[in-house]
Amino acid sequence: DVTADAKFDVSNPALAKVDGHTVRPAGDGAGSLAVTYGGKTVNVPLNVKAAAADRPISFRLDVMPVFLKAGCNTGGCHGSARGKDGFNLSLFGFDAAGDYDHITRAQTTRRINLAVPADSLLVTKAIGAVQHTGGQLFKPDSPLYATMMRWLEAGAPDDAADVAKPVALELFPKTIVLEGEGSAQQMVARAKYSDGTDRDVTNQVLFLSNNDSSAPIDQTGKVTAKSRGEAFVMARFATFTVGSQAVVIPKGQAYEWNNASEYNYIDGYVDAKLKKLRVLPSEVCSDETFVRRASLDIVGLLPTADESAAFVADADPKKREKLVDALLGRKEFVELWVMKFAELLKIRSQPNQDGLSYKSALLYFNWLQDQIANNVPMDQVVQQLLSATGGTFDNPPTNYYQAERDTLKVAEDTAQVFMGMRVQCAQCHNHPFDRWTQDDYYGFASFFSQVGRKQGEDPREQIVFNQNGGEVKHPLGRKSVPKFLGGDVPKIEPGQDRRAVLAKWLASPENPYFAKNLANIVWAHFLGKGIIEPVDDVRVSNPPVNPELLDALGTRFQEYKYDFRRLVRDICTSRTYQLATRANDTNATDVRNFAKGPIRRIRAEVLLDAIGQATETSEKFRGLPLGARAVQIADGDTSSYFLTTFGRAKRETVCSCEVAMEPNLSQALHLLNGQTTNARITQGGVVRKLFVDEKKTPEQVIEALYARTVSRKPTPEELSTLRAALPTGDPKKADVQQETAKVLEDVLWALLNSEEFMFNH
Repeated sequence: DVTADAKFDVSNPALAKVDGHTVRPAGDGAGSLAVTYGGKTVNVPLNVKAAAADRPISFRLDVMPVFLKAGCNTGGCHGSARGKDGFNLSLFGFDAAGDYDHITRAQTTRRINLAVPADSLLVTKAIGAVQHTGGQLFKPDSPLYATMMRWLEAGAPDDAADVAKPVALELFPKTIVLEGEGSAQQMVARAKYSDGTDRDVTNQVLFLSNNDSSAPIDQTGKVTAKSRGEAFVMARFATFTVGSQAVVIPKGQAYEWNNASEYNYIDGYVDAKLKKLRVLPSEVCSDETFVRRASLDIVGLLPTADESAAFVADADPKKREKLVDALLGRKEFVELWVMKFAELLKIRSQPNQDGLSYKSALLYFNWLQDQIANNVPMDQVVQQLLSATGGTFDNPPTNYYQAERDTLKVAEDTAQVFMGMRVQCAQCHNHPFDRWTQDDYYGFASFFSQVGRKQGEDPREQIVFNQNGGEVKHPLGRKSVPKFLGGDVPKIEPGQDRRAVLAKWLASPENPYFAKNLANIVWAHFLGKGIIEPVDDVRVSNPPVNPELLDALGTRFQEYKYDFRRLVRDICTSRTYQLATRANDTNATDVRNFAKGPIRRIRAEVLLDAIGQATETSEKFRGLPLGARAVQIADGDTSSYFLTTFGRAKRETVCSCEVAMEPNLSQALHLLNGQTTNARITQGGVVRKLFVDEKKTPEQVIEALYARTVSRKPTPEELSTLRAALPTGDPKKADVQQETAKVLEDVLWALLNSEEFMFNH
């Protein structure tokens, strides 16, 4: 940004004058503005109209932005539910009419003094001339003060009914790269209005940064580089929040791309971002690592020792692609993803409440499993769910409306699961960190206002139907018309099921959020974090770290007719997925741009299955035969101490946060001392089978234990350490053999408690 060092010349000084970095009108006419820097000049066409006209001051267009910019209407100040110090404003200005009434009608003459405008508490408190809990908000020589005084001196007028409304906000530049601490970039905000005009509102918007340690932004819109990293700088104005991506890199850093190969289109988008950051990707992981990583991620099982050995020995250059294809064809892939979608759909019995009966939960789960097993396109699955009618036994998708019965909550869950959006904030006020207004919220909820329910012949069954009547109540008394989130108001014929109209739009290319949201969920499963993280918190102020990559994945998902197996294949055959976890000098601190393989604790169900697999033991779960996997549990109400301790989702909400992946002390103590490892090692008899029945040497047993737990051979150092722990003496003697078997069981216990076993890496 060389604005501060550039020279600005107006071709005709009678047309306009340059005030700092702002061009202001002087007289009507046409000309040009020449901008010169470093021997280069660019000429910008300049047209001036109505230069002498004094545009009337507007409460909504001029005064309301002051309250936002100064922080008057935040939740911690006058925007709180009860206001502050006897003065109340709507949170973030969602109700301009109500704010005007509070200022000019409530406690008349308390806040404004039209006889002596400068004595109005509205401005004297803001500039700190009288005591103010919030302190000084702006200075008497600021544009904010000038706006407030102009409005008060005009008699504090309200706006005409046809006053123009902001319809869009733009922030320039769209992307920023700052090299070296202290380098700066001036942002410019422009608002567009319903009357076709636009306006520079840089001095009116509220500027924010989501990473002040890398790229803070002041209220003039100036971004200043600090430490290396990324930030998303935002501008908030009226009901709009927009942002630009800022990247901060070291000045003069020696950098040369390592010519890493691109396995498919995914790598191209990831590499483009890494080049911007001057980061190099890690090396590709070993075959031993890949076969374990892919098996755990795709089917939720450890590879057997034979599978690992065969894969490592295979010389086919396409063996990784073939492994992915083989895993995608297994029934365990279906079981793993049925579990994940069952969490999103809250498949959980609540027999003593109005939720799902146990029978309904099982039928719902089996229906979902059938859809995924038959590779039904995800758009069709979602459309069946949202428009389902009939009995919860006869037509299991209707359980979508039985798992949650509150109209507003159904709307919130639908937006969060299928679009990744948490719109709950907009129920009471315009969303403070996104574009959604109360009108958007209640318009979307209106699609579900006519869902009817009645009891079937079986008291456990509910009948879901369209009752052709019923509306949601808007808090401000407005009529809520069904409206797509971020889309248009659809035409709905009398008697037509609103849900069917929504379902057709939501799971289609017309909805820009659906494909990208599901693609992001799939990506997060395999890479540890979403391109938007959390995956169900899509908002302007939480942008994707790589929007081009997310767009590409969403586009491919649509092209694949919503076949998410093909999307999984793309991800797992990319070089990005296959990167080693070991960092290099450039990516050691990177945790968001997929420059190295992620280290992820294995989720509860898969970890329990892996322990059972390694020890050759089984656990009995309600409704399943002995030997069934934990990922096959249909009812979210079914659990165990181990699953609860390791963070299995209760399926009480649709939030991705229900699956707890953070390690804790309880988990460590349970593995060290609990029955899940200690009892199973003895119960399964793996060591006895290898050492006694198959008569393997202690070294061979150790190698077999490593293969079945961490999918590799022990290193020479590990083997040497473990040999030293073995008892000495005649190996044929019974007491020596017993002691050797105990040591070998301890080796298996140690492996099951190792980070290498509990984490996918």
